[in-house]
Formats: sequence, structure tokens, C-alpha cells
Amino acid sequence: MPEPDVRGAGGVADGSATIAFRGGGFQPQPRRLVPFIVFVLVIGLWQAASWRGWLPDLFMPSPWQIVGAFGDMLHSGTLTRHVGASLSRIALGWLFGTTAGLAVGLAMGIFSVARAGGLPVVSALFPIPKIALLPLFILWFGIGEPSKVATIGFGVFFPTVIAAYTACDSVPRNLIRMGQSFGLPAHAIVWKIVVPGAMPGILAGFRITASIALILVVAAEMIGAEYGIGAFILSAGNLMQTDQLLAGVTLLSLLGLAVSTVLGAVERIVLRWR
Repeated sequence: MPEPDVRGAGGVADGSATIAFRGGGFQPQPRRLVPFIVFVLVIGLWQAASWRGWLPDLFMPSPWQIVGAFGDMLHSGTLTRHVGASLSRIALGWLFGTTAGLAVGLAMGIFSVARAGGLPVVSALFPIPKIALLPLFILWFGIGEPSKVATIGFGVFFPTVIAAYTACDSVPRNLIRMGQSFGLPAHAIVWKIVVPGAMPGILAGFRITASIALILVVAAEMIGAEYGIGAFILSAGNLMQTDQLLAGVTLLSLLGLAVSTVLGAVERIVLRWR
């Protein structure tokens, strides 16, 4: 009498069954078409609702009207003027705030004295809405560009300090002790162990501070600026030109996506060792 077939799902004849590997660790998988499909679906539904009259043009212009507003801005030259003014302010403010924040944050993460003295000050000043200090900066630096750059730099400074400090503090102590046991000098431990280990957290902080800089430049330009995306949005809102207003908002979204793309490329280059 033939014996029953005891092979499992994997075809193993010794009675054992092959079990699928379940240790993926929630590793994200690339889905390149999904964002494009979602974007097209949302825009298509929006345009269809506008065509059917479900969305009044005054309160919610259609995507086609927003594209037309972009074309008018590009044809008149206002698009380049407003974007150039905002980008220059963001670049200067973000550069100053990030440079100072990295210096202070790394010092707090490495030196105990800097941590003891700087942490209470940072904790006390960080919750203050930085746009509330713009009138003070105007008194100090005038109504021109320095006050806006100072607002952006001050707003970027504190998140950068916290990101750099916490990133340094999260570097495994065993790696530092290993470097000390091999006789590495302090500066070599900092540049070869602490800084590379803290870089993922620092770059994650850059993403946050870039968004903060974009928010602050719009708010600062709405208070006192002739050119800039914030000034353009405020002017369009006052004139009830909602298509141009949403064009300005869309422009902010595109700038945010561009900054995120650039920072993603920087992360892939700097963190290729991972």
C-alpha cells in the first residue's frame, strides 16, 4: 500500500513545510505609479466638480483656471519677480539659522557645559512664535530685507539646535567607547563617529526647518513686502482674485516639493554608507 504524500507547501518530502519569510521589518516598497495616479484622480475630480457647477469659481476656481493664472503671471513677469524675492530671503535666512544652529546644537551634544547652559535657554525661547518677533526685528533692522531674513533665521535656528543636539545624543555610546579604547583623539571621534552617526537626525531636521522657512517667509512678506509669494497671495486675496490666490498657494506647494526633492538627493549622497 503506498504511503501518503507528506510534502508541505514548499515541496519538502521530510514532513516539514516551507514558511514564508516574515522579517521584512515594514521595509517601504517603491510604488512609483501610485502618487501619480492619486494626483491625477484628485485633479480630475476637482475639475469635474467645477464643470458640473458644484464648486463656485469665486470660492474654488478649477485647476484649469489656476493654470491660466500661472500663465498670466509668467507672461507678465510677476512670477519670476515674486519667486526670486522669496527664494533669496529663504536662502539667506535658512543659511544663517542653520549654520548657527548646527554650531550650538553640536556643542550642546558634545560638551556638557554647553548642554547645561544652552538647554534651558533653547527650551525657553523655542516655543515663542517667531513671526510675533517680526515687529521687534523691524524696529532693530528696519522694514527692508534684514528684518525678514532675521525672522527666518531665528525661526530656523532653534529647530536646528534641537535636531543636532538630539542627534548627537542618540549616537550609540558603545561606538564612542570603542573609539576611545583604540586611542582615537577627541577630534577624530567627533568627526568620524559622532558627526556621521548624528547626520541622519540632522538631515531630518533640515526637512523641518526648510518647511518652517517657507512658512515664515510668507508670513513676513504679508506684513511688509512689495514683492514675494506672501505679498502676492495677500494682494490677490484682498482683490478677491481667488484663481491667483490659489496659484500662489500651489506655487508654495511646488517649492516645498522641490526643496524636499533636493534634500532627498542630499540624503542619498551623504548617507550612502547606510
